[in-house]
Amino acid sequence: MKPRIQNFPIRRIIMNNKQSRRQFLRTSAGFSAILLSPGIWSCQRPKNEMQKYDFRTYKTDGQLASVTIVTPENGDFVHTYFDVTPFSPSGRYMVTSKLPFQDHLPELGVTAEVCVIDLEEQTIETVYTTKTWGFQTGTNAQWGKSDRYVYTNDLIDGKAVMIQIDLESGDTRAFSSSMYNIARSGEYGIGFPLELLNATQQGYGMPSPKVDKPIQLTEEAHKDEGLWRTNLKTGESELLYSLYDIASHVPDPMPEPGGTFYFWHSKYNRQCTRIMQVLRCVFPDFKPGSERNAMLFTTDADGKNVKFTQHDPVWAYPTGGHPNWHPDGEHIIRNMYYNDLRLVCQFKYDGSDFKPLSETFHGIGHPSMESGGRYLITDNRIHHDDGTAIVELLMLDTHTDQTVVVCTAPTVYKNNFKGAMGALRLDGHPCWSRDYKKVSLQATSNGRRQLYVVDMGELIP
Repeated sequence: MKPRIQNFPIRRIIMNNKQSRRQFLRTSAGFSAILLSPGIWSCQRPKNEMQKYDFRTYKTDGQLASVTIVTPENGDFVHTYFDVTPFSPSGRYMVTSKLPFQDHLPELGVTAEVCVIDLEEQTIETVYTTKTWGFQTGTNAQWGKSDRYVYTNDLIDGKAVMIQIDLESGDTRAFSSSMYNIARSGEYGIGFPLELLNATQQGYGMPSPKVDKPIQLTEEAHKDEGLWRTNLKTGESELLYSLYDIASHVPDPMPEPGGTFYFWHSKYNRQCTRIMQVLRCVFPDFKPGSERNAMLFTTDADGKNVKFTQHDPVWAYPTGGHPNWHPDGEHIIRNMYYNDLRLVCQFKYDGSDFKPLSETFHGIGHPSMESGGRYLITDNRIHHDDGTAIVELLMLDTHTDQTVVVCTAPTVYKNNFKGAMGALRLDGHPCWSRDYKKVSLQATSNGRRQLYVVDMGELIP
C-alpha cells in the first residue's frame, strides 16, 4: 500500500530555541503563563477552597459489594475512560471532571473543571479549568507516578497542549503537544492531536470550532502527523510515529475509493515498555456512527517494532472493540468476534496466543482484568420501555466461567443517542484502582452524572 501524502492545515508548533519567541501565554482560566524553558510554560494557579460534603451509601436488591457515591450532588461528574484509573497511586484521591451541562454537545470555548476528591476527608477541589473536554473522556485527567501530579490538556494560544498540575506547589505547566495517555513512570505523555479525535467519533477529544463539522485530515496517511511523545522533564516533543508509519503495516490493500487514516486510542502498558495503538480509517461517505474500520497495533515504547494484532478481517464490519492492556503488559483484552459470537478475547502484543476468555460470556461493554489474571469486569447498559435505564457492573471468573452482576445503578436513557449526539451517552467505564481492590463506575443519581466506588475486596480473595 502506498498512501498519498499531503500536509494538513492544522497548526503544529514544536517549541524550541529557534521557534516560539513569545514569552507569555494565557490559559483557559485566564492565568498568565511564562516561558520557563523551550517547550515548558508555567503559571501559578490560585488555590481554590475545598468543598466538604458527605459521601452517600448506595444499595439495591441483589447487590454483592458495598457501593458509595463519592461526587457531590450539585454537578455532573465523569472520569476519563475505562482503562485510565481515576484513583491516585496511593488510592487516597480520585481525579474527576465536572461538566458544565449534559444535554448537548459543547462548542469550542466552553470550559469544564478538573477536580480532585480526597476519599478520606470527603472533600473536592477544583484544580484546573480547561476548554479541552468531551462527554466520553471528560477532561482526560489522569495521574502520573505519584499523588503529586495530575495531567490534563487545555487550549492555549489556539492549540491543544498538555497541562501538568502540581498539587503540592500549586505550579501549573503547559507543554508543546497534547496528551491522551501518561506513562505510569511519569516520564512521558503521548497523544494524537486532540483537534482531530472528533473526526471519527465525537466526545473523546476537544470541542470542534463547529459542532457539526469536526476538523478533518485531507488525505490517506500522513507522514508528518501521528503520535507525539512529550518528555515531561525537558518539555521536548517528538513525532514518535506517523500515521504513515503504522498504516504501511496494514496487510490488505485499501478498498476503492480510498479513505483517510486517523489514530484513536493510544495507551502505554503499566510497565511502560509498549504502546497500544488503534488506527481508524474513514471513507468519503462516512457519517457519525458508521463503521470506522478500527485496527489494533502495538509498538515498543520508542515507537519501533510495529506489530499488527488483528484477527478480524481488516476491512470487514463489524469488528472488535475496546482493547485494553492486561496487567501483565504482554497481553491485550478485547471484545472480538470468534465463531460468529462476540466474546472477550485475549492475545499477546504481537497477535499470537489468541483465545476467548469464555465462550458463554458475551463481549459487551468495556472489559479489564485484575492483576492476578482471573477476574474480569465490564459494564452493560439496559434500557427499559418506561424511559429509564440502568448500568450493570459485571464480573467474570475466568477459572470457573461464572458471571455475576456485582451491582446496578441508574444511567442516562438512550433518547439522545442518535448520530453525533451518541456522545451524550453515559457508559459505566468501570476502572480498577491501582491495587485492584476498588472499582470506579459512572452512573447517575437524581439525574446527575456521578462516580460510584465499588469495594471489590469483598468479592476477590
